[in-house]
Amino acid sequence: MATQIKAPNDPVSLSNAPASLDQRPEGYADWLAEVKARVHAAQQRATLAVNRELLGLYWQLGKDLLDRQVRETWGSSIIEQVSCDLRTAFPEMKGFSPSNLKYMRAFAEAWPDFLIRQQAVGELPWGHNVVLLTKLKQKEQRLAYAQSAVEHGWSRNVLVHHIELRTVERQGQATTNFEERLPKPQSDLARESLKDPYRFDFLGIGAEANERELEAALVEHVTRFLLELGAGFAFVGRQVLLTVGGDEFFLDLLFYHLKLRCYVVIEIKGGKFKPEHTGQLSFYLTAVDAQVKATEDNPTIGLLLCRSKNKIVAEYALRDTNRPMGVAEYQLMEALPKELEASLPSIEAIERELGE
Repeated sequence: MATQIKAPNDPVSLSNAPASLDQRPEGYADWLAEVKARVHAAQQRATLAVNRELLGLYWQLGKDLLDRQVRETWGSSIIEQVSCDLRTAFPEMKGFSPSNLKYMRAFAEAWPDFLIRQQAVGELPWGHNVVLLTKLKQKEQRLAYAQSAVEHGWSRNVLVHHIELRTVERQGQATTNFEERLPKPQSDLARESLKDPYRFDFLGIGAEANERELEAALVEHVTRFLLELGAGFAFVGRQVLLTVGGDEFFLDLLFYHLKLRCYVVIEIKGGKFKPEHTGQLSFYLTAVDAQVKATEDNPTIGLLLCRSKNKIVAEYALRDTNRPMGVAEYQLMEALPKELEASLPSIEAIERELGE
């Protein structure tokens, strides 16, 4: 029997076909966007709920082990026994290895009152919490890094990276005049957006590098540079030209901060901070505000990155300028001692060995 083929205009064949974009009713696109947002929000709530339940289970199990090992003098071998019995009872579940049970016990010991449900720790996956337990010793540090991980959406590897670089401890440590020159809460946010010192060891250049070499290396590794600067910084350009009264001036680095809603001028000085550096940077900030800043942008702020600084001298210098700016140090990879450098093979020698 021949198969009957329906005509293209057959209403039955087209009943399940989606309407074209121009045939969809007015307001459909906005409604669909709202539905998608609700679906994503529901998925996130479900994930958080599952994560909290899992953390609650791990905390209770860890507390039980802690109590029985301490109060009822169960020996250390009980961990192996519990692991074996739980994996037998729940073969489809992962997470009952002896090492993970020990992490559960440490988790319960670190948070004895189980306030993690109300804190950022309770919003992080178990793997993040294991990193906090193993990499940090103080409760305040763990809470601070947990809060940053939640706020910025750090993956576990990124969390490890920031802990190793001591990012949170360096946050807000730059010498600034923001409190006197900016209104609240922008002054607080601006202060927390700057660090001291900045770690540029990923550039692979030694302390002998001059300002232009450092600047070029930072732009070449701009992704790592932005990670070190912190959340909110967007790269605008290097050696940005400004013309004032017919004279040309070049900004070392120009960024825009998405949270502060303002431009950020970064000037790099290869030596120790000097008070006259603030005068040059103040001039640049005035020029950016006059020629680049939009009316809805906040006042431009500046950051002087110096090889070293005297904190008191920097504080005095910042008092004399009416522009918002900060001073911070940067650290490069230390150069190897000559005797050690001479004993290491060259890049060419290593490549030759690999080729052979």
